[in-house]
Amino acid sequence: MQTIDDFEVWDKRFLKYALPNVRLEKLHTGMRWAEGPVWVADGEYVLWSDIPNNRMMRWIEGVGAAVWRYPSRNSNGNTRDLQGRLVTCEHGARRVTRTEPDGRITVLADRCKGKRLNSPNDVVVKSDGSIWFTDPPYGILTDYEGNKGASEIGRCNVYRIDPRSGAVDVVIDDMDRPNGIAFNPDESRLYVADTGRTEGDEGAPNIRVYDVVGGKRAKKGRLFVKLAPGLSDGFRFDTDGNLWTSAGDGAHCYTQSGVLIGKVKVPETVSNLCFGGPKRNRLYITATTSLYAIFVGANGAQTP
Repeated sequence: MQTIDDFEVWDKRFLKYALPNVRLEKLHTGMRWAEGPVWVADGEYVLWSDIPNNRMMRWIEGVGAAVWRYPSRNSNGNTRDLQGRLVTCEHGARRVTRTEPDGRITVLADRCKGKRLNSPNDVVVKSDGSIWFTDPPYGILTDYEGNKGASEIGRCNVYRIDPRSGAVDVVIDDMDRPNGIAFNPDESRLYVADTGRTEGDEGAPNIRVYDVVGGKRAKKGRLFVKLAPGLSDGFRFDTDGNLWTSAGDGAHCYTQSGVLIGKVKVPETVSNLCFGGPKRNRLYITATTSLYAIFVGANGAQTP
């Protein structure tokens, strides 16, 4: 393993991403649990959630950070749809919402087959406009990140919202605590983090991968990687097909075959990340109380 400033190079393939003379920057601090960063390209800013403080934050280069939405209903994961509208998972309201251009909030999903969702956690939009999201119980376990309550569904699933009918359907039902979620660049595979102990008390949290069949189903789930230290809470892909994920000691980069090739070292436990900036070559990282950023030799694959 080779150290280059704030990068750890575990495989020579990571050398192209570990830019020399680049340092991790702390952009803002003071959150209780920072999560769900999303780059808003047309506004040139980052939005993210501060779940226990029931607010969303915004950071603008040269301006700094400020509260963007309060209350946020304990928002967690965020993304944007094909029209550039913000899509948000809300722990407190147990729903997935869309923020319209005029600021109105549209509820996209709060139930499946008549039963309330647990606490939607992370979300991704496919190129056909469908919305896929995870639904673990973290927002209903206590009053700290949401509102304590019982699960009406009785399990933790991954769901798909149909872009035409708005129907909410289960696409994955074999996970303990589905959490982070993303498609690979060509959308042939869906990756989902499981932050539960799926193999007994000694089992490691992991990322699973599923084949996307017919654009609407996730099949043949299997292990992609076991993560250590910490959890794979949220992740994104670059245009080379590498997966960049949160972890206990920073942001880890894995190849398509599941090989760890490098890390960005972060002094706080990382929850999530996204690519941003005009060239999508700046990695924005939410980590416990702070928002960090670092330039890398990779470009984010997510759109818009």
